[in-house]
Amino acid sequence: MFLTPVACCILCYLCTNSYAEEVTYPVDDTSGLGRRFDGIGGLSGGGATSVLLQNYPEQQRNEILDYLFKPNFGASLHLLKVEIGGDAQSTEGTEASHMHNSWDENYNRGYEWWLMKEAKRRNPNILLYGLPWAWPGWIGNGTRDPYTDIELPANYIVKWVLGAKKYHNLTIDFIGIWNEQAYDVKYIKLLRKVLDNNSLQHVRIVAADGGWGIVNDINNDSDLAKAIDYIGVHYPGTESVMSAVQTGKQLWSSEDFSTFNDNIGGGCWARLLNQNYVNGRFTGTISWNLIASYYDALPFARNGLMTANSPWSGSYVVNSPIWMSAHTTQFTLPGWKYMSHGSGVGKLKYGGSYVSLVSPDGKDLTIVIETMSHDHSICVRPPLPAYTVAQQNITINLGGNFAKITEVTAWYSQLRFDGKNDTFMQKVDIKVPNGLIHLRLDVDQVVTITTMKVGQKGRYPNPPPSKPFPVPYKEDFEAYAVSSQPKYLSQQLGAFEVQKSNGDHGQILRQMVLETPVWWCKADHFNHTLNVIGDFGWTDISVSVDVQIGKENGTDGVFLAARVDKGGCQSFYANGVFFYIFPATKMFYLTYDLSRTQLVAKGSISNLQDGWNNLELIVEGYQLRGSVNGQLTFEHAIDKAPLSGFIGIGTSSYGIADFDNLHIFDTNKFTDISYEEHIDETLYFVPKHKP
Repeated sequence: MFLTPVACCILCYLCTNSYAEEVTYPVDDTSGLGRRFDGIGGLSGGGATSVLLQNYPEQQRNEILDYLFKPNFGASLHLLKVEIGGDAQSTEGTEASHMHNSWDENYNRGYEWWLMKEAKRRNPNILLYGLPWAWPGWIGNGTRDPYTDIELPANYIVKWVLGAKKYHNLTIDFIGIWNEQAYDVKYIKLLRKVLDNNSLQHVRIVAADGGWGIVNDINNDSDLAKAIDYIGVHYPGTESVMSAVQTGKQLWSSEDFSTFNDNIGGGCWARLLNQNYVNGRFTGTISWNLIASYYDALPFARNGLMTANSPWSGSYVVNSPIWMSAHTTQFTLPGWKYMSHGSGVGKLKYGGSYVSLVSPDGKDLTIVIETMSHDHSICVRPPLPAYTVAQQNITINLGGNFAKITEVTAWYSQLRFDGKNDTFMQKVDIKVPNGLIHLRLDVDQVVTITTMKVGQKGRYPNPPPSKPFPVPYKEDFEAYAVSSQPKYLSQQLGAFEVQKSNGDHGQILRQMVLETPVWWCKADHFNHTLNVIGDFGWTDISVSVDVQIGKENGTDGVFLAARVDKGGCQSFYANGVFFYIFPATKMFYLTYDLSRTQLVAKGSISNLQDGWNNLELIVEGYQLRGSVNGQLTFEHAIDKAPLSGFIGIGTSSYGIADFDNLHIFDTNKFTDISYEEHIDETLYFVPKHKP
């Protein structure tokens, strides 16, 4: 067989002994098998990480979804985990609840239903997993504790599962407890009971999507142990605890990665996918996040398997973590078994690791090898202890039922940090004389050896180039289904959805949250809402919007803002230029921050109307002007506002407010913004629980 020059450098029978000594590693099922493999997945949510994806043109949207979910094409994910929206900020934005209030049920809000259906359309066997980050305020009954009446959250979650089936024909496979927050033992037991009482015995519980504290409770409570099917922890650094292993339950790294998706991020992901089992016996690993489809200026830019944050241009990037996933996902399925440690699973003597998996019928074998160096595989969390990796020659010795294998297929990736990558390169057939496979490995490689005659590096034509956010921009909300979220708007606090107006405005955008949610980020505790749109580099901008406060359950004030400089869990601390009006008192406030602590000017509004009013804000250089219904309300010099930022709309408190006819114009002045990746601690947690 002829090998290409690149392939010959990476995978071949040993033609020289130019590296270190040749080390033999057995792959043999004689002594039995290891744990069941549960799959590799991605997480949409936690929060609003896929908000821009649905806004893409159909062609590019379908291409992106194929790269994520289509079998034997790209990442070919086995699992899709989604946020069960709770009307509260959960990292990149808020996701809408299916029950804003106890009297309200709507299973068409948000985009996770759509995403799950698109994943299922490409792979009917993909497994679905739901988890709440926050809860609507009525669940906590005025507190931040969702367990004050455990029947409320249990029924709320089960309704979500039932709604998925009834309205979208989606079968949910797994349910979690509360992301990185307190768990309640009595609640978990009740959740299992309510699931069973609704003929949902197939839905498995993963607990507790945080730290290892749940393990002690499982070991001390047989009823709890029966209720929980999987132990899910976050960012374990590939290490588990012995008490968890001894429960006999499957262990998942149910949130992992969270790393900028350059080649170092690709190296991080490749190392995790192997070593999570080698070191910790984790049988499932889920990436936060699935796809970085949110504005770059929000926290954790490009922390997804791929990037799609420019729907107005159709531009997207298939980053290296997609192909690191493919090395495992395209040649295995949930239900396969890992080989035993020392007989197909382990560390390489000169750095790196290997795992071997076998199909349920024992006919197919896949071996994945990684040699990621320390500095080229650092994840955001936790810290990575020092280690070394060297070039090495290895021999895989197939034994037991695998001794009869005579040929395997190889796929390989070489991550480069001084040139072009070779990712998921064409397959190479390797003869296997006497059960021996000889490989020459370099540093920062991933190699898959498999009996499977599948696999494909899916390709589409290059997407369009990225372009700035389009201006002028006009949105009247008429083109959307009721209860949906309009394109490009990224809600940070509160929940905004399209509704029908009773008057001449047709369809409008309405802020729906009436009370403080059971929050995940403290930003929601401060009783404001915020929705952002546009280009963070905007400096000089003109924006107008029609606003109306609800006659029932209305907020007290609304605002229009420019140069908004923060989102995510820091949203409440956003600075910018905020133009508030309070119709009941006919007052306006001009402030440099969302929280109204940096007052610039205030005054009365003489021409405020009942019902709808038009606000206009013009920011040019160090000057700003504001108008109500076409009449100048203030003109002021800017002395301390940010130089650039998003456009924002929102309310001064929770309550109903309507927005319509959002118009944005620019004066062709933009600030060139460069983003610096910061390690943000908002995803860390302190595990707590109630007995």
